[in-house]
Amino acid sequence: MRIGILETGSPPERLGGRFPSYAAMTRRMLGDAHAYTVFDVRAGRLPEHPQGFDAYAITGSAAGVYDPLPWIANLIGFLRALPPSVKLVGICFGHQVMAEAFGGRAGKAPNGWGLGLHAYDVVERAPFMDAATRIAVPASHQDQVLERPPGARVLAASAFTPLAMLAYADRAALSVQCHPEFEPDFARALTEGHRAGADDPALVEAALASFDAPHDSARLGGWIRRFLESA
Repeated sequence: MRIGILETGSPPERLGGRFPSYAAMTRRMLGDAHAYTVFDVRAGRLPEHPQGFDAYAITGSAAGVYDPLPWIANLIGFLRALPPSVKLVGICFGHQVMAEAFGGRAGKAPNGWGLGLHAYDVVERAPFMDAATRIAVPASHQDQVLERPPGARVLAASAFTPLAMLAYADRAALSVQCHPEFEPDFARALTEGHRAGADDPALVEAALASFDAPHDSARLGGWIRRFLESA
């Protein structure tokens, strides 16, 4: 399978380049069985021929979908022009920008920052999912999807993030708010010294403590792989 990774962000500079790029994290999660091409969307790079790939994956980003940045508008236009049969996966910002592109709305989360290991209940089981009824996966977001696009189905949810995992009815698309691509060491490093701690140190302390519990990143990553590889 030919997969285009639409890279919309990178690890913060404060981490000193100690971790791989978001594109590399996404590639690791999706596995070595595919051919990948990375597009730096922030630099204005998008595929010239959208149908030249079997699937696309959109990474996380520090940007908000509402930011007046030309590359965000260009990305939304690109997504809207994609044939519905081309598979599409969105993670965090990717989840939000897909919702914006296809008729939903994303914005600041009413509950504030979501940090640490978050638990989500499975509310609908798609064919590519296993029998799990709840998953716990690292989260790091101030924004989230507030209104789902028409026809989108909620597969997983929590009180904090009611639209945490969406499957689309009119196209081959799947998106998640959490970060199954984050390794535990990166999730911890991203949370340590997080800017949310300036206003709420207890939030960061609790988020860091949450990483001591087991997580289901590999399970969710497996669901995403099976979605991409299914007929």
